[in-house]
Amino acid sequence: MKGVPMASLIMSALALLVSITTAWLTLFRRGNLHMTRPVLVCFLYDLPQEEPKIFFRALLFATGKRGHMLESMFLKVRRGESAQTFNFWMYGDVKDLKIGSGLRVGEDGVSFNHHFLPPKHDTAFQFLAGEYVIEVYASVVNRPTPILLSTVKLSLSQEHAADLRDKRNGVLFTWGPESQRYAAHVTEAPGFPAQLPLSTVNR
Repeated sequence: MKGVPMASLIMSALALLVSITTAWLTLFRRGNLHMTRPVLVCFLYDLPQEEPKIFFRALLFATGKRGHMLESMFLKVRRGESAQTFNFWMYGDVKDLKIGSGLRVGEDGVSFNHHFLPPKHDTAFQFLAGEYVIEVYASVVNRPTPILLSTVKLSLSQEHAADLRDKRNGVLFTWGPESQRYAAHVTEAPGFPAQLPLSTVNR
């Protein structure tokens, strides 16, 4: 008889522990913030000001129910010893772009086109031939340091760099799931991201 209350107590404690764990996993845990590999990356120039721009599409998602609130996103672009930050961020479809000043990311994820420009008066950057490393960062509310979401490596050939001297052109890098690499090709005046003049927005 003495063992019955103890067994009930143990069962109650286990049930409480399960309830707390379930609540933590489903209601309170933010989880981690992630980004899928961009299947499309574009080097181009924002017209008419001819500012360099990088465009890609990717899914942002969290591994917890509560998700994360993004304050901003930015890129660090490296080619050899040179580096450039692209810190002006807009997202959305070309007809409904939003300035990136806050975005909630939950476990279901959000898929957008992302557009990045360098600082307003820092336009000396050019898309020269070489190997590029693009780091995608997100600044999250209540996080002291930005989160590295993805690192993309691209190769810009001499031929494609020459094509980009005509700033109406863009170079599209498309990811091949079988080849496990990006293939590049030139598109003239790529209308979907290129001709929306982000440079006219105050920043």
